Amino acid sequence: EEEDAFVKLAVALNTSVSFFGRWMLLRVKADWEPKDSFAEKTFPTGSLIYVDATAFLDFCKAKEDGNENAIKKAGSKLDYHVLFEPTDTTSYAGYSTTKNYLILYMLDDVKEQLKFYKIGEGGGPFELVGGDEGGAIRSASASGIDSKESDLFWLTTSSYTEPSTLNLADASKCGDEGGDYIVKKLKSLPDMYDSSDLEVAQHFATSKDGTKIPYFMISKKGIELDGSNPTLLYGYGGFEISLGPRYATTVGISWLEKGGVYVEANIRGGGEYGPQWHQSALKENRNKSYEDFIAVGEHLVASNVCTPKTLACRGGSNGGLLTGNMLVQAPDLFGAIHIAVPLLDMQRYHKLLAGASWMAEYGDPDTDDWKNFLYKYSPYHNIDEAREKYPAVLLTTSTRDDRVHPAHARKMVKKLWDLGEGKEWPVYYYENMEGGHGGAADSKQSAFMTSLSYEFMWRALTKE
Repeated sequence: EEEDAFVKLAVALNTSVSFFGRWMLLRVKADWEPKDSFAEKTFPTGSLIYVDATAFLDFCKAKEDGNENAIKKAGSKLDYHVLFEPTDTTSYAGYSTTKNYLILYMLDDVKEQLKFYKIGEGGGPFELVGGDEGGAIRSASASGIDSKESDLFWLTTSSYTEPSTLNLADASKCGDEGGDYIVKKLKSLPDMYDSSDLEVAQHFATSKDGTKIPYFMISKKGIELDGSNPTLLYGYGGFEISLGPRYATTVGISWLEKGGVYVEANIRGGGEYGPQWHQSALKENRNKSYEDFIAVGEHLVASNVCTPKTLACRGGSNGGLLTGNMLVQAPDLFGAIHIAVPLLDMQRYHKLLAGASWMAEYGDPDTDDWKNFLYKYSPYHNIDEAREKYPAVLLTTSTRDDRVHPAHARKMVKKLWDLGEGKEWPVYYYENMEGGHGGAADSKQSAFMTSLSYEFMWRALTKE
């Protein structure tokens, strides 16, 4: 019996493919044009569509063979359905399945919603039957208990102030009156810090080009807006990695219980608004990530949450590149900066360890990319030796980091120490000898590194 041959799928670049029933689901990460899909419309970046798997595979085989008549014949049998199409505020975040339902996760201004789609009669197209009415500041994940036999599923939820909670849920109840699909709360992890008097709010800052940048702020209820609150701003902004609600154990213990304010900025380069949010800050547009982060910091100051003297920022890896740029691009906006396991020398990053694999994100320094844009956000090359004062800065790395070479942090510290001699440039450095890119090899080292970071920032802002 002849073995089935592999078929090259005729999909757009970086499209992810999965299956449910007779359907093939395609998450599109680049606009998919009609000339390629044989559809009547363009499917925009960030869409989730589905099509009969057999019909689509026949179409792909015909395209691979190059027979125009066969392509037209197979293409005429295709019937695409849109399960999710992004808007200016919404993005796709994933899905799970039960026997008869597809549970779609979507973000609306970074607040999560679940939507329930029931597979049609005889395996037909999906029908929206219910779900959350609005977004919630939480994270949720669903997992079918037995997706071949049942519509029951495990639902795990958490937020900045609430630890992970496991619920038993039933997808078939989402269409009932009231639409409460949670059957029973089963277990919760214990509270690791006192969050009883904390509140979580979302705000928006306006970036340099007019783009609205969301951020989440966790603080004591009814804080005084007098600029005196020690405030920690965290960001990442790269590789389509989204920041969002998750239980903030170390932040809670190390910062919030002391009365500090914690802020997470959903800047461009991440995935909070889908692939396009990431793609809008690649290579020559990387400056948008930094402009977004600065805009959030300025909004906090303008709102009297803090002043530059009581505002710190922290980031690691690509986030270390972000905070490294805060040191050289916006030093007067911060009272303390933590730069962890960072990229800092963007002229040589591609020659060190895994750096060459990131050129699609940052650019190629061996080409005109360096003079055209890369040097502008290479912190190592933009230290201002004419400045008399920089904010307090802590750089941390690991001798055994096998992803981002410790040379980035070492060189930056040496240059800051040399150029800052006799000036008010408080620069601190700690290199752990173990731990890889995480900066710590075990729980004890991790606790030490975390304590070092938060204690440094707290003392710098409060002068305690």
